[in-house]
Amino acid sequence: MNTATMNTPTSALLSLHDARALAADALMASRTGENNARVTAAALVAAEADGISSHGLARMAAYAQQAISGKIDGFAEPRLEWTGPATLRVDAGTGFAFPAIGQGLAAGAQRARDTGVVAVAVRASHHAGVMGHHVEWLADQGLVGLAFSNSPAGIAPWGGSRGVFGTNPIAFAVPREKGPALVIDASLSKVARGKIMIAAQKGTPIPSDWALDSQGQSTSDAKAALAGTMLPIGDAKGAALVLMVEILAAVLTGGQFGFEASSFFTAEGPAPRIGHLFLALDPVRLGGVDVLARLEVLLAAILGQEGTRLPGERRIAARQKAERDGIRVDPEILADLLRRAGRT
Repeated sequence: MNTATMNTPTSALLSLHDARALAADALMASRTGENNARVTAAALVAAEADGISSHGLARMAAYAQQAISGKIDGFAEPRLEWTGPATLRVDAGTGFAFPAIGQGLAAGAQRARDTGVVAVAVRASHHAGVMGHHVEWLADQGLVGLAFSNSPAGIAPWGGSRGVFGTNPIAFAVPREKGPALVIDASLSKVARGKIMIAAQKGTPIPSDWALDSQGQSTSDAKAALAGTMLPIGDAKGAALVLMVEILAAVLTGGQFGFEASSFFTAEGPAPRIGHLFLALDPVRLGGVDVLARLEVLLAAILGQEGTRLPGERRIAARQKAERDGIRVDPEILADLLRRAGRT
């Protein structure tokens, strides 16, 4: 992309390289250290490339404002502590989640090759972005990955009306003999809160079965939904899963509960200080040398039925297209990035 194109907010097509560089510059201009900025920018652009815009550059304004206000410590250095042969504690220091998770998983993956399994507990953290990306990295190292995160309150206990839990995403990835890893990534609300945030920004309605307003009534108004609570997948069973993840991601890591954590989207208030828990498992140590071949038998049985597909196929297709053609960024988001980076 030429300089003239970069300097006009009306042109919103960026290469992945340009998008990462622009987002990093915007963060570095917003009280964030260079490494933290580059790691965080890469995570947001990766979300854009996979077609997950709710976790992409739409988050940049909130991230930057929180770094400026000090709600996020943009200069935080994660602290890693091995508390046992296969248990690693990572203190994110109220900084961005991505550097803490990246360093923790790198250390955990190395140890898992010796121990067969490692648990990585991240505390005092912030929004972890696309959870599937973290476990996909583990799968690229030949490991099976599981991830759990809590988040600021947005889901009420089943039968209740006040938010206690966040949308509490979970993710799983397993390497395959050939081709990309199989990745499963799901929020435990019916839809990611970020999608409602984008609808609120654009003033567009949402489906009425996504959320409730502050009075506990279904709503298609995105702003009313943000002031109310999200509905869990699977109704009462989904609410039980949300509770399970809250225990794994907050109790076991020492993170704050969803009802204690401040918003990911506003610059006011204290740091959210939430938690994430990751498990890395060596599939060969658990299942033997033919474990990945056995996986292909299962996947073939699925794909042998007409109309089926594996999770992540659309994401991989979107990623390949983005690597080839770049990503299209909303003009308002691009203008904000350019302004923050001092390029206008």
